[in-house]
Amino acid sequence: MGDDIRFLLNGERVDAAGVSPQTTLLEFLRDERRLTGTKEGCAEGDCGACTVVLAERDVRGVAWTPVNACIRLLPSVDGKAVFTVESLAAADGRPHPVQRALVDCHASQCGFCTPGFAMSLFGLYKSAREPSRRAIEDALSGNLCRCTGYRPIVDAAQHMYRLPPADGWRGPGVAADGSRMLTQEDEHIAGALAMLERDRALEYEHDGQRWSAPRTADEVAAACAKRPKARIVAGMTDVALLVTKQHRTLDDVIYVGDVRDLAEIDESADAFAIGAAVSLTGAAAALNREWPELEEAWQRFASVPIRNSATLIGNIANGSPIGDSMPALLALDARVVLRGEGGEREIALDAFYPGFRKTARDPGEFIAAVRIPRRPPALVLRAYKIGKRFDQDISAVFVCFALTLDGGVVRRARIGCGGVAAVPARARGTEAALEGAAWNAVTAERAAATLASEFTPIDDLRASAAYRREVLGNLLLRLFHETSGQARVATRVDSPLLQEIDG
Repeated sequence: MGDDIRFLLNGERVDAAGVSPQTTLLEFLRDERRLTGTKEGCAEGDCGACTVVLAERDVRGVAWTPVNACIRLLPSVDGKAVFTVESLAAADGRPHPVQRALVDCHASQCGFCTPGFAMSLFGLYKSAREPSRRAIEDALSGNLCRCTGYRPIVDAAQHMYRLPPADGWRGPGVAADGSRMLTQEDEHIAGALAMLERDRALEYEHDGQRWSAPRTADEVAAACAKRPKARIVAGMTDVALLVTKQHRTLDDVIYVGDVRDLAEIDESADAFAIGAAVSLTGAAAALNREWPELEEAWQRFASVPIRNSATLIGNIANGSPIGDSMPALLALDARVVLRGEGGEREIALDAFYPGFRKTARDPGEFIAAVRIPRRPPALVLRAYKIGKRFDQDISAVFVCFALTLDGGVVRRARIGCGGVAAVPARARGTEAALEGAAWNAVTAERAAATLASEFTPIDDLRASAAYRREVLGNLLLRLFHETSGQARVATRVDSPLLQEIDG
């Protein structure tokens, strides 16, 4: 009933109907279109075997972004272009430079994960030119290889730019000087996507399951007021797991990912306001300009395909005690902008979580944005994530410190913590112990002891409660060693290999 889901698939228009709106893009590709190059490995966005590339119109032409098809619900690609590994070769069968490079560098063995690697490399090929080793590793952070090892795949990433496009016009979207290019392929895709644009909300329904995609924030507010029990989604990187892992039915969904006035980042004189439809990729790019100390935290938040789909607001709305964005935002005094038909209201993020997986959002409201005050003078900022792996791992502990130092004295302290309580929380006792004290070893030791005893974490598969408490205190000491100017202790691994990788 209602509209069809219309999108481009490997350059051809598809009008999909008669399928559940909670069908994943992966299921549609494999079961309905028999495009079986895209694999299912984990069904939760961890392994990358299902990676495809989305192309969407933007202000500079076309943006190419790798995403996980296994946790992307089909209606969310309405109006977009989807490219699978089957699309890479030229019409006459000649391989794309990405494919040729994988062969030349012996970067495939069993082949199960190879299509996902190929599509992540294709996304990199379209968005960067001569990327650094670190940029390549970041681009591949969402792809797991079980047998070949990563060195030949990294070699292929470097080699692919030396090969000519197979059909003469599907080249990289970045010039040799690093500037963005609008290629013939981009122009072709942009024109085809323009033909798919809707002038009203997508309303799709099948077998009692409803998907609405409003076009404006006012329409979102009206939809939420009318259907307060509907599930509000954007990137779906968490919600989709209810479908793929718990096999639950999402009867009524309001999708805000295509709302243009929620996809904006407003940088005013006093604050950053990041809208509900802004991806983590977009949010991190903006926040890194003001707070570059958080760059690694955003990078380790998740893989590139996850960051391309997920939103900062979605992580806030989820309310998970191990969500990585909330500790940083708590330390930065962020405020949540809630909107309903009656207007907007703001609430401090540190008052937004009354209990485990609960928020202060009233029925009929949605989170429109998060407001983060501009950087104050003399701010010392660090964010530390502790997990079992560097990439693609849930935090055992995440802590962010924001201190204002003046004349060697801590004038103001904000400490956001995750993984140590039922909700993301500020360490108020430790903040009080720091404020007004000299920033020296004695203060740091005392504050570290306070922080280590401030929360009552749990034992779980990621870490014991005792480990979490000790780590909290040690991370405050690490902060002191890194920021006091009196460092006598190395706080990061330093080796010739890492120096070579960093370039």
